[in-house]
Amino acid sequence: MTIRRIWIAGAAIAALALTGCGSGGSGGGGGDDTATGDFEGESLNVVAAWSGAEQENFEAVLDEFSKRTGAKVTYTSFGDNGPTYIQGQLEGGTPPNVAVLGQPALMQSLAQNGDIVPVADGVRSAVEENYAQDWIDLGSVDGDLYGVWFKGANKSTVWYNADIYDEAGATEPEDWDDFMTQLGLVSDAGYAGISVGADVGWPLTDWFENVYLRTAGPEKYDQLTKHEIPWTDESVKEALGVLGELWGSDLVQPGGDQRDFPTSVTEVFGSDPQAGTVFEGDFVAGNIAADGNSTVGENALFYDFPSVNGSKPSVVGGGDVAVQFDDGEATTALMEFLASPEAAEIWVPNGGLTSPNGAVDTSLYPDDVSRQIAEALTGAEELRFDMSDLTPSAFGGTPGQGFWQEMISFYQDPSDIDGTAQRLEDAAAKAYQ
Repeated sequence: MTIRRIWIAGAAIAALALTGCGSGGSGGGGGDDTATGDFEGESLNVVAAWSGAEQENFEAVLDEFSKRTGAKVTYTSFGDNGPTYIQGQLEGGTPPNVAVLGQPALMQSLAQNGDIVPVADGVRSAVEENYAQDWIDLGSVDGDLYGVWFKGANKSTVWYNADIYDEAGATEPEDWDDFMTQLGLVSDAGYAGISVGADVGWPLTDWFENVYLRTAGPEKYDQLTKHEIPWTDESVKEALGVLGELWGSDLVQPGGDQRDFPTSVTEVFGSDPQAGTVFEGDFVAGNIAADGNSTVGENALFYDFPSVNGSKPSVVGGGDVAVQFDDGEATTALMEFLASPEAAEIWVPNGGLTSPNGAVDTSLYPDDVSRQIAEALTGAEELRFDMSDLTPSAFGGTPGQGFWQEMISFYQDPSDIDGTAQRLEDAAAKAYQ
């Protein structure tokens, strides 16, 4: 989680420099008709992980709320120490009014402990009007809505060097089989079809989650996330088989288990590219911009993670959810504002925000790539949150063990499907206890 947040933050900063052409959009945002009330003289404390450019953009959102209501809003960044910071504030009797959290599991534990309150009817109405049901479900605990998803992340993007694809005669694939075919064309042109950075396990867990959502479907995805079915289930083995077909082929650049993730991006978009493709979330744009040898929206493009076996358009997502620690009128008004398209539309034109709010006017995104990312996120027929971020950290978020380590082992020996499934189940059974 910490490693990912660093790269996501870097992408947000770099996104300010992304270039592209404006075009039409969708959604019904715009306007200044969000009623928020008069709270002159009241003070609110808001906390989130964001710093740097992200903090500046979010503070502009909070400033607009203050302008409309008269309430004074103070923002504090807790960096990567959200759970520790919030626990300390709770123990000290000084919880914030609103916190924006990157971990649904933290929202769930705060709700179950009674530390946060369900949203009011006005907030729920705004969420139901502006968000897809999947985001409503992700913001709910035991049937009550607690969270407003202000920021999203699309982890189902495959990035490619358009210069290499053009040289190879490759095109954006229609499905997984075509994906393998296009990687083969890139390989025939003298490049590796795809580069993978797998010296730590989290990029490989993202691979599995995307394939599993498409092969097993959302219901089994939920069951596996909760460990209601074992990792030895045939659905797991099927997904491992699909991955093994790719990882065991000569389409993958050698040495992936010794390569870190940023280097895998440089292998595709650096000054001397060795591969044509790299898979990871929308934060890849930040890595490309930081490298400086390719331009997002020109020769650095992406397509959606390919369909497997005719699966519907699907997205594995992430994001940041706002929750409230009290039911005061000013706090509730801020939550309702955050659920409106107007709030997101303050940040969206500056780059670095992918809004899961379906009412946001996508023509406001600063370039075609960020617009495409956002529309894929809000338009997905099947959306599920990153599985490893929903599981116990001992299984899904710790280097050298559990999900991370067993995916590295499988990457090194993609023929060992049964053994990998059993080791994953052993690790999960221990962690979920």
